[in-house]
Amino acid sequence: MPMPRCFVQSAANEAGLIKSTYFILKAILHMLFLDRVIADFDNALRVITGQASASRPNPALLAADGVLDAAEQRHSAGLMRVNHVGEVCAQALYDAQGRFAQGDPIKQQFAAAGREEEDHLAWTAERLRELGSHVSLLNPLWYAGSYALGTLAARLGDVRSLSFVSETERQVEAHLSSHLEQLPLQDAKSRAIVEQMRDDEIAHGAAARSLGAAEMPRPVQKVMQAMSKVMTTVAYYV
Repeated sequence: MPMPRCFVQSAANEAGLIKSTYFILKAILHMLFLDRVIADFDNALRVITGQASASRPNPALLAADGVLDAAEQRHSAGLMRVNHVGEVCAQALYDAQGRFAQGDPIKQQFAAAGREEEDHLAWTAERLRELGSHVSLLNPLWYAGSYALGTLAARLGDVRSLSFVSETERQVEAHLSSHLEQLPLQDAKSRAIVEQMRDDEIAHGAAARSLGAAEMPRPVQKVMQAMSKVMTTVAYYV
C-alpha cells in the first residue's frame, strides 16, 4: 500500500531540516575553531613580541632608579631577558596545560597562574626597554617548544601535569634567587620585579602541590635542569 503523499512530504521536510541543522552546526563549530585559532595566535604573538599587559602595578614603580654603568646595564638586561624568556615559556606551558587539563579546578588554577605570569611578562619587557635592550630573538622557538612540552604533560594526566608545574616552579624559584644575588645592588627596579616574581612562583608551586602534584623522578628533574641551563645561557645574549 503506497504511503500517503502528506507522510512522504513530511518525512522529506524532516530530513531536509536535519540536514540543514547539521550543516549549520558544522559551520558554527568551524567558526568557533577558527575563532580559537585566531585568539591563540594573537595571544602567542603578544607573548613573543613582549606586548603583554599587566593586571597588577609594576613593583619597580616604588623602587629607586639607581645609576648603572655600561657593564652593569648590560648584565641587568641579560638577566632580565632570561627572566622574560622564562615568562614566555610559562605562558605557553600554562596555556597548553590549561587547555588539555581534565579537572575544572585544575583548569582554573592554570588560568589564574597564567594571569600572574602575564604580569611578569609585562614587567620584564618594560624593564628591558628601560635598560635599552630587547626581548629574546628566539622567543618563537621558546614558545613553541614550551607549548609542546605543556601539551605532552597535560596528555599524561592531571597528576603528572601538576607535578611538572611543581618541579618547574621549584627550579624557577632557585633561578630567581640566584638572579637576586647577581643583579647589581643599585638596580633596585629589576630586583623589585624579580622578588615579586619569586613570591608568585612559590605560590604557584604550592597551589600545584595542594591539587595533587607529586615529586618528579630524579632523572626527569635532571633533564629539566639541563634544558633550563641551555635556555638561560642562550637567552642571556640573544
